[in-house]
Amino acid sequence: MITFDTGSIRFTYRIAGIAIHEQHVLLQYGSTEPLYFPPGGRAELLETTRATLRREMREELGIDIQIERLLWINENFFMHRNKAFHEVSFYFLMTLPDDPHLYVKDQLIIGKEEDGQPLLFAWVPLVRLAEITLYPTFLRTALHTLPDAIEHIVHVDEQSIEELRGRMTA
Repeated sequence: MITFDTGSIRFTYRIAGIAIHEQHVLLQYGSTEPLYFPPGGRAELLETTRATLRREMREELGIDIQIERLLWINENFFMHRNKAFHEVSFYFLMTLPDDPHLYVKDQLIIGKEEDGQPLLFAWVPLVRLAEITLYPTFLRTALHTLPDAIEHIVHVDEQSIEELRGRMTA
């Protein structure tokens, strides 16, 4: 996985998929923290972004997806567990297979991590995005209107910046 630490800063290279169905978006739910994020994962060295997304969906949900197009390239800066993160992410619009159990809106979908740990996924109504803890936070509004062309977004999580400023002035 393309991740490395330099002092108290972590760099990650992440690829994620956006699946929208009947005004709901498929999001992964944190098993240890109450937060949501698009499904995907970190790329391996010499692995393309599309290959990463296909691999991650096979590993986590056991499915083969169709990648439609790239939506966003995101430079994301945030704090998590007292560590500053610099994350570069690619977000692709993806289509899931026609399997009815993947589209049940009122229950969690259980996937699994490579080590066998369960992963939780949920279809979240687009109208509820402002009510949940969703990362990166720019997606709370961006998911309502998908771009026609690729957008490059530099995003600094404001809550994280306040925490970082507090650490710098302490």
